[in-house]
Amino acid sequence: MQRYNPKEIEPKWQKIWEDSKIYEADNSSDKPKKYILEYFPYPSGAAMHVGHVRNYTIGDAMARFYRMQGFNVLHPMGWDAFGLPAENYAIKNNISPQTAIKENTGKFKQQLMQMGFSYDWSREINSSDPSYYKWTQWFFQLLFERGLAYQKESLQWWCEHDKTVLANEQVEAGKCWRCGNSVSKKSLNQWFFKITDYAERLADDLEKLDWPDGVKAMQRNWIGKSKGAEVDFRVEDANGVIRVFTTRPDTLFGATFIVLAPEHPLIDTLVTDSEKIKVEEYIKTSVQKSEIERQETDRDKTGVFTGSYAINPVNNAKVPIWVADYVLPGYGTGAIMAVPAHDERDYDFAKKFDLQIIEVVQKPEGFEGCYSGEGLMVSSNHYNGLSSSDAREKIVSDLSSQGAAEEKINYKIRDWLISRQRYWGAPIPIIHCQKDGAVAVPKDQLPVVLPEVESFQPTGDGRSVLASIPEWVYTTCPKCGGPAQRETDTMDGFACSSWYFLRFADPHSDNEPFSKDKVKYWLPVDDYIGGAEHAVMHLLYARMWTKVMFDSNLIEFDEPFLKLRNQGMILAPDGRKMSKSWGNVIAPDDIIAQGYGADSVRLMELFIGPWDQSAAWSIEGMGGVFRFLQRVWTLVQEYLASEKGHIDTRALHQSIHRTIQKVTVDISEMSFNTAIAALMECVNELYKIKSVDKYSSEGWQNSLETLVQLTAPFAPHIAEEMWAQLECEGSVHASDWPIWSDDYLVVETMKIAVQVNGKLRAQLVLPSESDEEEVIAAARSDEKIKKYLTTEPEKVIYVAGRLINFVV
Repeated sequence: MQRYNPKEIEPKWQKIWEDSKIYEADNSSDKPKKYILEYFPYPSGAAMHVGHVRNYTIGDAMARFYRMQGFNVLHPMGWDAFGLPAENYAIKNNISPQTAIKENTGKFKQQLMQMGFSYDWSREINSSDPSYYKWTQWFFQLLFERGLAYQKESLQWWCEHDKTVLANEQVEAGKCWRCGNSVSKKSLNQWFFKITDYAERLADDLEKLDWPDGVKAMQRNWIGKSKGAEVDFRVEDANGVIRVFTTRPDTLFGATFIVLAPEHPLIDTLVTDSEKIKVEEYIKTSVQKSEIERQETDRDKTGVFTGSYAINPVNNAKVPIWVADYVLPGYGTGAIMAVPAHDERDYDFAKKFDLQIIEVVQKPEGFEGCYSGEGLMVSSNHYNGLSSSDAREKIVSDLSSQGAAEEKINYKIRDWLISRQRYWGAPIPIIHCQKDGAVAVPKDQLPVVLPEVESFQPTGDGRSVLASIPEWVYTTCPKCGGPAQRETDTMDGFACSSWYFLRFADPHSDNEPFSKDKVKYWLPVDDYIGGAEHAVMHLLYARMWTKVMFDSNLIEFDEPFLKLRNQGMILAPDGRKMSKSWGNVIAPDDIIAQGYGADSVRLMELFIGPWDQSAAWSIEGMGGVFRFLQRVWTLVQEYLASEKGHIDTRALHQSIHRTIQKVTVDISEMSFNTAIAALMECVNELYKIKSVDKYSSEGWQNSLETLVQLTAPFAPHIAEEMWAQLECEGSVHASDWPIWSDDYLVVETMKIAVQVNGKLRAQLVLPSESDEEEVIAAARSDEKIKKYLTTEPEKVIYVAGRLINFVV
């Protein structure tokens, strides 16, 4: 009998699949389409480990399943090659980014191919290829033309280790998201994308997406939509006005002080000479803190008094103006009215600095402390007795008639900072002219090619390495023909990944970023698979770009990913995250080299637990899934060597059709682990049946073919080999997915009388195919019988299909 040897089988079929181009998608098929896509991987390391592989295994199982179900499946792969991770890897290994990307993508591709993933490699793209970033630059210009890309000088997060600015989303607890080092603020002239113009649509359209609730909540929180009012407080003894944003204008009579963000532009005009030094020192300290740190509710409140006062517009009360870092510059107006009786942060601040607290919303009986809920108005002049919700509308209406307030919706989200002072990125296609300002590079001159340099390490002076290449920087203005300079910042890597899913529909177009017809056929993506780490950045940016394209009539949809699938993390066997520094990384290459094969790795990735939950890698589990594949292999080999019979066995058909139903439903619901468990149970049943009929049933050929088909999405190599051995036509992966018959799902039963010492104590109804061991187990577990079996029976008598007698 031929031995199961993955080292022979897997390379053989990988070569056949590559040569036959079996997985290339058809742009003109009349089949229904499925677009299955995993996150755009960035090849910033030398190799993948089994944690990375889970993501791709999930997508591949789905792609193979849908192909066999008759769908035209697009399952592409490419490389998110530009950006900080790749450049840092190159610096660490003392090679150029170009060399690093070439080596790493080659290694990653080899790993993906040896796993047997069914990618359409004819559509492979690389974001650092000029033929790709030409169109990234084209999209920059689209945003520039629509007023959605602009440049301004502002304080930005600066990572001294990585020598570049960071977007707000890339600062986590005051540290760089990539290297983990502390960051500071630096004033630089930067490019931004105006994502704030899309804030409302980005928030509202989450309702129509089939995404995990946690991801949608994170996006809503980051967008931070708040409905309220802007109210004007006149500055005492001055002509100035401080406009505040509040979601609770009903509490205006309880506003006892004003708080400005440290970055507020009016501070210089408000601060008195006596408070000037303290305010300046406080501002200097505050702006170095991250927004997350400043918004932490449990930290000690800090602030300084400006020395000035404002006038409350509802009662003309004089209220002090303070500066405190818990107010953020980009949310609302950067100024708030503080109502300490009804806001926890204001309450803590007022308690610390001994500021007045006035209750204006009646508390529930027995309530102590700061009350932020709704209720009846008190201490609020002629609004007393109104519900707080009614008072909200009435107060805003009254102040609006005086020109002192207006209804407003605000968003916490900031515009997307896309400038990077690093070498390895798509050059920003802008030319700076003293006469004409910022001018877009003419479209027929795209791409602006990134020049190769000998030294690409960041300088730390706030400019990229490109600024030191005069022959590249100095050019002529496209408008006036006068002397000009190229923009030397490069684009954030997230710009490249904000549209790659569209390029896969038409990856070789030279005349446009993609064909509108091809995108109309393939997009939106049906299933987008990856970890939750990109819940805010990549997913938010890709959604914004998609909406810009929709508004520009380039596409006919405004959301790129209909379903988002966040897989759970594969941890090391020690329960920790895999890390080279901990020495607990497990590479798929090593497991394959040990003889387990890629199919065993794939099975383990999906069988280890629910796909969306984290799990620790199990070395023992690898042995278990390998033995399962060996058992399937042995069934086929024994059948091929046996003398075929012509007896029809219903039990054989029942087992297979139950499994067809279970596996089909489970894969459709992404319950991969239970689908594999059903296959294992089916194989156990087939071994029992063959031990009796020795492959004499004529249904064995069809049953084994079906078993191979059901195994194919999970273990494609062994399935393809067994399909060929069974002399089936074509590839198993191009065969039609089996369909179950309800006739075989009806379980025939038998009645078993259960006796104890010859007396009838119970009756059981069990499946007809139950063997003696199963009948005894069922009888022992029956509640009526348990009370008689307080000790082990002296003897158990079983009359097949009729009765069982326990002698005690």
